[in-house]
Amino acid sequence: MDLNFNAEELAFREEVRTFLREKLPADIAKQIKSGLPIRAQDYTRWQKILHERGWGAPSWPKQFGGTGWGPVQLHIYDEEAAAAGAPRTIPFGLKMVAPVIMAFGNPAQQQRFLPRILSGEDWWCQGYSEPGAGSDLASLKTRAERQGDHYIVNGQKTWNTLGQHADWIFCLVRSDPNAPKQQQGISFLLIDMKTPGITVRPIITMDGAHEVNEVWFENVKVPVENRVGEENKGWTYAKFLLGHERTNIAGVGASKRELERLKAIASKELKNGKPLIEDPLFASRVAQVEIDLIALEITNLRALAQEAEKHAPGPEASVLKIKGTEIQQALTELMMYAVGPYALPFGRASSEEGDLRTVAGPDYAGPLAATYCNFRKVTIYGGSNEIQRNIISQMILGL
Repeated sequence: MDLNFNAEELAFREEVRTFLREKLPADIAKQIKSGLPIRAQDYTRWQKILHERGWGAPSWPKQFGGTGWGPVQLHIYDEEAAAAGAPRTIPFGLKMVAPVIMAFGNPAQQQRFLPRILSGEDWWCQGYSEPGAGSDLASLKTRAERQGDHYIVNGQKTWNTLGQHADWIFCLVRSDPNAPKQQQGISFLLIDMKTPGITVRPIITMDGAHEVNEVWFENVKVPVENRVGEENKGWTYAKFLLGHERTNIAGVGASKRELERLKAIASKELKNGKPLIEDPLFASRVAQVEIDLIALEITNLRALAQEAEKHAPGPEASVLKIKGTEIQQALTELMMYAVGPYALPFGRASSEEGDLRTVAGPDYAGPLAATYCNFRKVTIYGGSNEIQRNIISQMILGL
């Protein structure tokens, strides 16, 4: 793989930079670069701007309204968007359920759902994890009983991200409780969140935010036409989706931006009268993270190249998930270390307002404790890193 950009790719990078300078709302970029959360409507606002430009779904094929970009263009866009302070795409619609609908959905489902995902009209959330069925997802118990042209769904999903804003949820449900194996008898349903019988209850995380929820289904009526693919074959579609999720979790562009923020903070903080970034021990820790990030970037490019050639994500998706999340956590830890006790106190006026502030010290220290606490999750969601190591050993070593 040639890691140097050619003239065409350099011109594309300039095109992306120009677009971001002209169209990225300054208020959104300021929040992102300061490590502060943004509102749901800001994600939607940015998606509509991208859609108007024709860049609403960078990784989608052209036949479904995507850009048709190759892996290098995708990488350049992700890197430049993150550096400019653009929000990361909410993945549940664009990067998770959409590829499943493209690959396994029927034409009617593709025509119904994909344009509204692309335009930002519909917000999607995920219905996978349950109490007792997280990394061991095949243990799920939410039931879907077929009654004529509908399913009746009962059960509970948990750790549902941003479901309080969602229009639709894609769910794994057990449609045949008598299937001989856990992975059999599972179906993949698309469910309107306005359907009677659905209750969304907030889970307040340790940083004080309302980011995740539990979702209850009580006799929820779902048309059979909202089932993707074949009945009882949902585990196949779930594995396909999880491969895309784990690749997306790597977050190379965002980590590169946060690395620069770490260096800027360490240049302002003093140790023994000198900037912390000049301390040999601290500098070596930063350098190690940077080296790991370069290696992750190359691996991510390889994964994107394979995906562009229609290869489903393999063990490299698990490698990206493990290393990407470890780097993200390392960056938050080093930022906390850099500002010392000023990182400890934080307040949140409202999770919707995205107002995080420190009671003492510099403003940039305000969000660090909340971010550190929030990022404890990244090695768990999308399949815990322990599970990913098992997947790697099984797929590569046959263990």
